Amino acid sequence: MANRTSPSLQTRRNWLIVAALSLSGIVAALSGIYFLYLPSGGYQGGRNPMYGVTILFGRDTWGAMHTWGGLAMIAVVAVHLALHWAWVGMMGRRMLKAMTSRGHRLSRGARRNIALNVLVAASGLITAATGIYLLFAPSGHGSSQAVTWDLVHTWAGVVMTVAAVAHLAIHWRWVENVTRRLVQSPARRRRWAEAQAEG
Repeated sequence: MANRTSPSLQTRRNWLIVAALSLSGIVAALSGIYFLYLPSGGYQGGRNPMYGVTILFGRDTWGAMHTWGGLAMIAVVAVHLALHWAWVGMMGRRMLKAMTSRGHRLSRGARRNIALNVLVAASGLITAATGIYLLFAPSGHGSSQAVTWDLVHTWAGVVMTVAAVAHLAIHWRWVENVTRRLVQSPARRRRWAEAQAEG
């Protein structure tokens, strides 16, 4: 009965990864939105009417939050991939088999999940690579090359955020169920499991 009422170690680990990715993603996304709508260029009353506007924190604090939120996301994704590499390989083989053989097909849900995973991975890789480049760019953020990298970073980040939110929405029932089981007392977890078994 304990196994049914208490999440397994693997489930708790996966929940922690989702929580860490969500938290670091929210920090990186909110600070990215700040920079998207409050750019630093221009001058007061000119091309940038938002010049000098402060929301909650100063610009340097938002910059630090964006950098550390992004670096935390990269670290958590590396752990996530290492822990799920066997699943990635298995799904890759299933996908190739479905593409090359008539008898093997993936369900609509599996295809949607794979498409979102690929979109999150590709846009995340571009966002991370351009973000690291901009972090260490020797030419500074004002050069035309840095502006191009910044645009790629921004829009890859937008695509990644939208795809990640859609991915989380698809798996929301799992997040909700595991969260409920983690925060409930053992007696309530037992009653919940019994109700699930009956219903």
